[in-house]
Amino acid sequence: MPLTAVHAQTADPRATRRRGPRQCGPLSAAEADVLRIVADARTPVFVTVREGGRRRYSYWRPLDSATGRGGCYAALPTAECDRLYAAGRIALGEPLTDPARTTHRVTAVRAGTAAPAPAPAPATAREARVRARAA
Repeated sequence: MPLTAVHAQTADPRATRRRGPRQCGPLSAAEADVLRIVADARTPVFVTVREGGRRRYSYWRPLDSATGRGGCYAALPTAECDRLYAAGRIALGEPLTDPARTTHRVTAVRAGTAAPAPAPAPATAREARVRARAA
């Protein structure tokens, strides 16, 4: 009987003791630096995907008055960003498409965040009308 590889992303989470596609090990220094930049709400990060599939992650580096550096776009290392995306540590927003490229906003995925619980359904039609009037 041949052996088959089971990838963690498709395996049963109970068998792998993991709850998703996140990495098991610690982040490299470059990945941690990228994640720090992406997680900073003051620094919008974008990924531009060209027609041929080439991706470029970039952000606006503000001007530092003390050193006189910055005030330009800076590219992030694509390999590290792709690893963070594959591990579920960063997410891509809604696409903005033009003829030559597609641009997505890149955001950090917060550990332990879950979707908000849905509001409980009203028990009766009368209760639903009372809630609707109150709102």
